[in-house]
Amino acid sequence: MNPNRKPLVAANWKMHKTLAEAISLVKSVQEETGPCADREVVIAPPFTALEGVGGILKQPGYSLAAQNCHWEEKGAFTGEISPIMLKDLGCQYVIVGHSERRQLFGEKDETVRLKAGAVFRAGMAPIICVGEVLDEREQGKTFEIVASQLEGALNGLSPAQAERLVIAYEPVWAIGTGRTATPGQAQEVHAFIRDKLASIFNKGVEKKIRILYGGSVKPSNIDELMAEPDIDGALVGGASLEVGSFKRLVQFKS
Repeated sequence: MNPNRKPLVAANWKMHKTLAEAISLVKSVQEETGPCADREVVIAPPFTALEGVGGILKQPGYSLAAQNCHWEEKGAFTGEISPIMLKDLGCQYVIVGHSERRQLFGEKDETVRLKAGAVFRAGMAPIICVGEVLDEREQGKTFEIVASQLEGALNGLSPAQAERLVIAYEPVWAIGTGRTATPGQAQEVHAFIRDKLASIFNKGVEKKIRILYGGSVKPSNIDELMAEPDIDGALVGGASLEVGSFKRLVQFKS
């Protein structure tokens, strides 16, 4: 963790929590953790809970995020939600290109690029996810895959936009499997990503971009991960669904 970049812990609740459950969890976490001055907590509930959760994010340091969006502002896209609708609900971030969107719904790098641009135009910041599947890691293609995803997703973004975006490295083989990249493995890819960002944008911009790790992050490994110099936070799934574990993640020590 670099002290010049404010750490960010993002909770991706995926398809979990009713409105009442979401509000109860957020209230409890805020009450038990209090204000967050030296770190940022981002909560991405289901679409149905965005307005309710946004309405109770009272503690300093907490932000609201959506898990996905369409790239158009409006139109005949049944079942989709536009970035301006999410901005209207108080969202400050939108997760784009999550591995589950890529693996289960066929999203491509070009789709991620379109969504990232739309998120910026709506006045929010994207959390852009990249990462390799197990076969690609075993074949030694991790850097190749991650570089390709970054180039595809970031094409056309300006350096000024780049300073606001967040990158999340999520090795697909470690998501929901209980397997976690070691801190050293994660740091190696995070350092590669930062170098790649320097080549895509003006050199120096990469030092301002926060890069999160996502992949079976839990209370037992958060401190080790956050001690690495290029890991600026975590994108957390299952461990953010319960007050005790989520609180421990927010209160990581490095």
